[in-house]
Amino acid sequence: MTPRLSDIWVYLSASPLLGLTATLLAYQLAYALYARTRFNPLANPVAISVAILVTVLTLTGTSYQTYFDGAQFVHFLLGPATVALAIPLYQQLEKLKRDWLALLAGVLLGSTAAIATAMGVAWAMGASTTTVMSLAPKSVTTPIAMGIAEKIGGLPSLTAVLVIATGILGATIARTILNLMKVDDAGVRGFALGVTSHGIGTARAFQVSDEMGA
Repeated sequence: MTPRLSDIWVYLSASPLLGLTATLLAYQLAYALYARTRFNPLANPVAISVAILVTVLTLTGTSYQTYFDGAQFVHFLLGPATVALAIPLYQQLEKLKRDWLALLAGVLLGSTAAIATAMGVAWAMGASTTTVMSLAPKSVTTPIAMGIAEKIGGLPSLTAVLVIATGILGATIARTILNLMKVDDAGVRGFALGVTSHGIGTARAFQVSDEMGA
C-alpha cells in the first residue's frame, strides 16, 4: 500500500464498523456473481464471500479479532434469522400436521446417519478425538454447532468451517442427487436439504419455492 492508503486503512481498521462493512460488501459482490451465473450452486455466495474476506484480511495484515469486532453484529443475527424460519413453517402448518410422523422419523434417522457416518469415517481414518467431536454437529446451523462442539470436547472454530463446508457441498450437489433419485416433491427435496445442509441448504431451497424452503 502507499503511505496515504496505509493511513486510511489504519484509521478504518480501528473502527468496529470495519468487519460489518467488509462482510456486507463481500457478500454483495459474491451475490452479484451468483446472480450473473443464474444462481449456479457452484458459485455459492457464502463460499465466495469467505474467500474474498480471507484474501483481504491476509493482504492487509488485519487480525481476525479486529475483523470480528465489527462482524459480530452479523454473527448475532444468525440466531434471530434461524428463529425466523418458524414463519414459513407456520405457513405450511397443515402439511406438517398431516406428515408429522414421517418428518419426525426423517429428522431422527437423517441426523443420526449424518453424525454416525462423519464420526465413523473420521475415526476409521485415524483422526484425533477432538477432530471427531468437532465433526459431530456439522449438519447443525453454525452458532448452535459451535456451542455443541465446545460442550462435547471439539474445536468450535473447526466445527464452524465444517458446518459451512457441509452446507455449501449440500447446496451444490443435492439437486443432482435428488434428480438421480427421481425425487420431485418440493417438500421432500427441501426437507432433505435442510436435514443435511442446515441454513445454507435451506436458503438454497427458498430460492426454488417457499414450500421447499419450509
